[in-house]
Amino acid sequence: MKKLISTQLVNYLEDRNVDHIFGLCGHTNIAVLSELDKSSIKFINVRHEQIASHAADGYARAKKDTAVVLSHLGPGLTNAATGVANAALDSIPMVVIAGDVPSHYYGKHPHQEVNLHADGAQFEIYRPFVKRAWRVDRPDLFPEILQKAFQLAESGRPGPVLVSVPMDIFSKEVDTSLFEKLKHHTRVIDKPSLDEETAERMVHALADAKRPVIYAGGGVVLADATEELQTFVDHMNIPVAHSLMGKGVLPDDHPLTLGMTGFWGTKFINDQTKNADYLFGLGTSFKEADSSSWYPGVTFDIPATKLIQIDIDPNEIGRNYPVEIGATADLKRALIALIRVAKRLYPNGIDRNEKLKEDIQTYRKELRSSISENMNSDAFPMKPERILADVREVLPRDAYITTDVGWNKNGVGQQFPIYTPGSILTPGGYATMGFGSSAALGAKLAQPEKTVVSLIGDGGFGQNPAVLATAVEENIPVVWIVMNNSAYGTIAGLEMAHYDTTYGTLFKKGGETYTPNFAAIAEGFGVKGIKVQSAEEFKGAVKEAIDANEPVVIDVAMRNEPVPTDGQWNINDIYSPNSTKSHVSIP
Repeated sequence: MKKLISTQLVNYLEDRNVDHIFGLCGHTNIAVLSELDKSSIKFINVRHEQIASHAADGYARAKKDTAVVLSHLGPGLTNAATGVANAALDSIPMVVIAGDVPSHYYGKHPHQEVNLHADGAQFEIYRPFVKRAWRVDRPDLFPEILQKAFQLAESGRPGPVLVSVPMDIFSKEVDTSLFEKLKHHTRVIDKPSLDEETAERMVHALADAKRPVIYAGGGVVLADATEELQTFVDHMNIPVAHSLMGKGVLPDDHPLTLGMTGFWGTKFINDQTKNADYLFGLGTSFKEADSSSWYPGVTFDIPATKLIQIDIDPNEIGRNYPVEIGATADLKRALIALIRVAKRLYPNGIDRNEKLKEDIQTYRKELRSSISENMNSDAFPMKPERILADVREVLPRDAYITTDVGWNKNGVGQQFPIYTPGSILTPGGYATMGFGSSAALGAKLAQPEKTVVSLIGDGGFGQNPAVLATAVEENIPVVWIVMNNSAYGTIAGLEMAHYDTTYGTLFKKGGETYTPNFAAIAEGFGVKGIKVQSAEEFKGAVKEAIDANEPVVIDVAMRNEPVPTDGQWNINDIYSPNSTKSHVSIP
């Protein structure tokens, strides 16, 4: 029996328990949309493809499952590219299914085709950042390509893949046996663990170490290994520092949580990792900002500090620092093996000096004290520290937070406590402006019972305010808090510090500060908008927005001040060699 490819594609996705697809219509994919109209799968319609790919990214992170994007050819695919690249650099599993020009028109330059260098080459656009890009050349090959796409997206180091489908193939029939055969193949590929000997070497080294530190990255969250990490930490009594993407691997009030390292880390945390005799890297690639541009003796001092490293991707083992013991393994399975070995070798756990726990508590109090004046300031526009403190006080412990870039990412990483592992979604490697507003849609769809708040700057929210249309149409009750400093604030402070100008970074009209009224814009979309007029009313506005259980935008004016920094970043040395300049406040 034969059926349309479009029909069998949707049936296949249903069979994989796909609940949502994110995308935007085009003449190349409406054959699929017509089938989705009859399906249990919900199509999340957006007004810009970047919203679709960022929302799918947030959905995959919050649901811990592969997200699906449906795109049109040409501008649809390139509009989505930024969000797909962001997912790639943060190792988020995603399958992008894109319509393409009719296969029988290759070489004729049909409508919207990109072919200035090669015919039928749309899929090549994604080659630099997806795990693999397929062009479907024959309808009978589509089923196995689809299966390979999901398997590759989910296996090893997760990431996005592209399946580019000529629109005529969506409308061709193939024998149903080609799709039926796929059901006999496993949907879950077993992942590697640690062998007993390697686990013993690691546990012995950490047990014998005088000043061990675990350094956890986003790979721990992606592997759903946060519970195992906490069990191992409690048994071995080892403090945990983390990268930006690793924030939330342990609750921030756990007695052994140090915090974020690097340029936006603090001296106390950087000193702990720098002075460790053993560092245990888990699911981290030691990115530049996390490692203070790899300057020796600032955040890390390897090889004086011995490094043990586990990652699912063998390319990350020793990429930036030499490794004494390295292993390729799934973090969840590896930690299960390490816990088993640790409890066998040291059944009573490791009894270390309790002074470090006391030092951590003292550090936390000193950090809060150092920013307490700003946290309690009634100044308006508001101090960023006050905004974060008030939001944290109102939010449930298990609320999901999405961030963007600037204060709402770097300041959150440094100062905003996360209590539920995996509940903070932030753009790491690509640091994409506009991620937070769209990712919040996906997070709420994945976790409908949880409160979801997007902390985002006015520059970031201005990238794609059309997220509000999707929120209204699909009734997605997200709260967006626009931290509005009428600028690309972080870059403005950087430019002023090094070049004594803010050219191209501040939003002005006729020489005066300019900002859209985002609360009024929200109302125009049919979303509740709140324009905060004083610091005193902000906390109440956040509580009101959460309790409303509907989409809400809170527009709050914020002072343009830099996130405090203790680490080093090479860009400062490029701008101003032999200087200690960094970011400055903008009046």
